[in-house]
Parts: sequence; C-alpha cells; structure tokens
Amino acid sequence: MKLQVAIDLPTTTDALALLEKVASSVDIIEIGTPLVKAEGLAVLKALKAAYPEKELFADYKTMDAGKLEATMAFEAGADSVGVLALANDATIVGAVKAGRAHNKRVVADLIGVPPQARLTRIAELRELGVEHVELHAGLDEQAAPGYSVSTLLETIAGSSLPFAVAGGINISTVGIVKNAGASIAVVGGGIYGAEDPAEAAKALRTAIIA
Repeated sequence: MKLQVAIDLPTTTDALALLEKVASSVDIIEIGTPLVKAEGLAVLKALKAAYPEKELFADYKTMDAGKLEATMAFEAGADSVGVLALANDATIVGAVKAGRAHNKRVVADLIGVPPQARLTRIAELRELGVEHVELHAGLDEQAAPGYSVSTLLETIAGSSLPFAVAGGINISTVGIVKNAGASIAVVGGGIYGAEDPAEAAKALRTAIIA
C-alpha cells in the first residue's frame, strides 16, 4: 500500500515547507482542492519541479469538462487527477481519454455517492475505462456522529477496482485501511496537522510496510 499526503494548505510556500519535512516518507503528493483553487496550475508546476520523482495527484474533483480539466492538470505536471464519480458519464470518459493520451492516471472520487450505490457505480466506472477509485469521506462527513473509517470501508467491500481511501486516516486507523486491501492510504490532517509532521509521516510509513 502506498502513502499519499493530502496537502490542504493555503499556499505553495506552505506546501513546500511541509514537503521538506515529509516527502521522504510518502509516495504520492496530493495537491488538495483548497490549494489548487487558491494557487491554480502554478502549484502543480512548482511541486513537480521540486519533487519530479514523486507522483503528483491533482485533487480537482472535476464535475464537468473532464477532458479539458484533466489535460490542463497533466500538462502542468500532474501524474494523476481526480474526477467525481457523480459526474456525467461523458465527463468521466473525457477525463479517461486525456489520461490515456498522456499515459497518466485518472481517479474517480466516490465522495457523495450514497453508500448503497458505491459498488454499482464502481462497476459502471470500470466499464467507462476508469482503473482507480477513491473511497472518500469529506471533512463534513467525518464530523457527523457515528463516522468511522471501518464503517466507511464496509461500503466498498468487494470492489472490482483498486481503491484509495481518504477520510480521517491516522496512525491508529491506517492498519485497518491496509487490511481492507486498499492500494493507497490518503492522509491529510494526520500529517500536516500533527505536532511533528515528519515523525507522523515516518510512523505511517512504518505501519504500512510492517
């Protein structure tokens, strides 16, 4: 399982400062939606220039113009880009076409897809050419009573596609994600919100490879 750091910080400068501490422990650098909205394509270019050896994921959450937005991200340095699984099928197909044209990865984000509909939508996404999905509980969902990573994972048991998991993962829950068969654990606040981000990232890396 790979470790992806989700950088939901406000500036490129903040992102680079964090990565100086944690890059050696992570496999994938995620440009979080707030950051990409604040800084645009420039942040993709800056982080790819600084860490060319790392996979760079642009968390666009694309809902329309799939081919255009994915192409823009890829040409700015992204190696993978996120499109919403709730988007129109044509939007998803467009993003997939862009990914194939650039030999890069498109990830369908399941945020907002009702739990009971996730496996059905994953099967549909596979038919559309999607090869990776992300099981994603947003910040608002995580704050709701009764939320847990274990409950989230139950909704994707039997997935026909490789999946990443994002939603409040930290050192106490990353093992659950690994045991569920996830290909990627996405950690945001569990790293950048830690008292010592470098140590938090190292601990997660150790837990993943153990």
